[in-house]
Amino acid sequence: MEAKNFIEEIINDELSRGVVNEVHTRFPPEPNGYLHIGHAKSLCLNFGTAKKYDGLCNLFFDDTNPSKEKTEFVNAIKKDIEWLGFKWHEIHYASDFFDTIYSLAEKLIKDGKAFVCDLSAEEIRNTRGTLTEPGVESPYRNRSIEENLALFNDMKNGKFGDGEKVLRAKIDMKSPNINMRDPVIYRVLHATHHRTGDKWCVYPMYDFAHPLCDSMQGVTHSICTLEFEDHRPLYNWVIENTGVSHKPRQIEFARLNLTNTVMSKRYLKKLVEEGAVEGWDDPRMPTLTGLRNRGVPAEALKKFCEEIGVAKANSEIEISYLEHFIRDYLNTNAERAMAIESPIKVTITNYDKISEDLEFDVNPNDEEPKKRQITFSKNLFIESDDFSLNPPPKYFRLKVGGYVRLKNAYIIKCDDVILNDDGSIKELLCSYLPNSRSGNDTSGVKVKGTIHWVNADNCIDAEIRKYDYLLKDAEYAGQDFSLRMNYDSVKVFNGKAEPYLLSNGEGVSYQLLRKGYYKTFIKNNKLILSEITSMKDSFKPKQ
Repeated sequence: MEAKNFIEEIINDELSRGVVNEVHTRFPPEPNGYLHIGHAKSLCLNFGTAKKYDGLCNLFFDDTNPSKEKTEFVNAIKKDIEWLGFKWHEIHYASDFFDTIYSLAEKLIKDGKAFVCDLSAEEIRNTRGTLTEPGVESPYRNRSIEENLALFNDMKNGKFGDGEKVLRAKIDMKSPNINMRDPVIYRVLHATHHRTGDKWCVYPMYDFAHPLCDSMQGVTHSICTLEFEDHRPLYNWVIENTGVSHKPRQIEFARLNLTNTVMSKRYLKKLVEEGAVEGWDDPRMPTLTGLRNRGVPAEALKKFCEEIGVAKANSEIEISYLEHFIRDYLNTNAERAMAIESPIKVTITNYDKISEDLEFDVNPNDEEPKKRQITFSKNLFIESDDFSLNPPPKYFRLKVGGYVRLKNAYIIKCDDVILNDDGSIKELLCSYLPNSRSGNDTSGVKVKGTIHWVNADNCIDAEIRKYDYLLKDAEYAGQDFSLRMNYDSVKVFNGKAEPYLLSNGEGVSYQLLRKGYYKTFIKNNKLILSEITSMKDSFKPKQ
C-alpha cells in the first residue's frame, strides 16, 4: 500500500516483514479539558491510519490524574469525535487497568527494579543531574524488596500524605537520557476519581501507565506528539521489564501549531475562568466545540489536517491556510443571502409598485442552480460603505449622479442626499431603470459596481458579530500568551437582514454577499449572525 508519510512507511515495512499482522491505534486524550484544533490532527492521524489499513482505533482516556479530570470533559471529547465523523472500536480508560498496573509495579519491586523513595519532588529534581552531569542516587534506592513491598502497600492503603513517598523505577542515574534516571512511576494522591471514586489514593504516572495500557488494549502503533520522543526509551523499558506479552511501538510526529491561536489547555482554561471568552464553546476559541459552534465544517477541518501532512519536525502553520479550507467548503455548500451591517435608507422615488418578487441565486456553484424569491420595494437599505459623498477616483459604488446595480434586482441612480443636522447621511433619494432587471436587462446602461441590499419594508433586525484572532502574533511574536492576548477580538453591529435568515432556522451557514460566511443563531426570537470566516482568502501558497 502506497505510503503518504513516514509513519505509513514504518507500518508498510513492518507488515511486509511480518513484524505486525494488523494495525491497531488509539486516540489518547486526558479528560482534563476540551479538545482543541491541535487534537484534530492527532484524531485524523490515528483514526485515518487505522482506516487505511482496515485496522482498529480505540478511544483511550488517560485518567491517571483525578484532581483535574471530569466526566464533563469525557462527554465533550466523545461529542467532538462524533462531530468529526470518526467511530472508535472500543472505549478504554487507564482506570480500567489500575489493578493490573499496580500488580506490575509490585512485580518491578520483586525483581529489584523499583523502590519506594522518601525524597520530595524538589529533592528528586535537584538530584537528577543535568544534560552534562549524572544524577545522584537516592539514599533509599537500596531498600530491601520486603521493605519496598510493605511501604508500597502502605502507600496504597492511605498511610502517607500526598508527596510523602513515591515509587521510582530503578534504572540508571548516569543515563544520558534524564527520563531514565530513576523516574517516578507512582505517587500518593488523595483525590476522588471521576470513575473509581475513593478506591485509590495512589496513581501511576503517565510514563508508566501509557505503555502498559497500550499493551493491554492490543495497540500496535502508539502514535504520539514529538515531545514524547525522549520518553520512548522509558516506554520501551516499561514494556520489556514488566514482562507484558504484547509489545506496541511508539512513533512520534510533529504537533500542530497555528499562528494567532492559543494551543495550550492551561491558557484556554484561564481564558474561560477569567471571563475573557464566553465559555469553552465561544466561537473565538480553538476548541473543537468552539469551532463547531462557530460554524466550521467538520469536512473542512479534516481536509486541512490531511493537507498539512505528517512531519517529524515542529513548524507553525499560517491560520489563513485553515481559513482557506473553511472558505472553500462553504463557497461550494453554503446558501447565499443578504444582510446589512451598517444600514443607510434608500428611497426609490420613481418606483410606483407596492413590491415585487425577484429571483435570487441560492448557490451559483450548485450543479443545478436553484432560485428563491426575494421581495423588492421602493424602500431599501444598503451598506453605508457603499455610498460616498466625496468618492475617490475609480469609485464604482453609489455616489450622487452615479449608477450601481442592486444584486439580482435593478440598476439605480442616486439623485439626491438628505442629511441629518450633524451632517451624517439620513436618506438617499434614487431612481431606478425599470428595464434593467437582472436576467432581462434591456436598458443599455453599463455599470461597473454591484452592491447588496435588503428590503426595508420586511427586513428584520440582526445582531452581526465579527471576530478577530485571540492572539496578536504580529506585535508579540514568540512571547508568552498572556502578553499576546487580543481582548478586543469581537465587534457587534446592529444591522438588517432578509427575513429568510430567521425563518430558515438556527444553525445554518450562509455566504452573506460581499461580507463573509456566517452562521445563524436565534435568541429570544432575534437573529444573530456570527462570523465563520471572512470573504477574502489571504492564503498564499508557496511557489
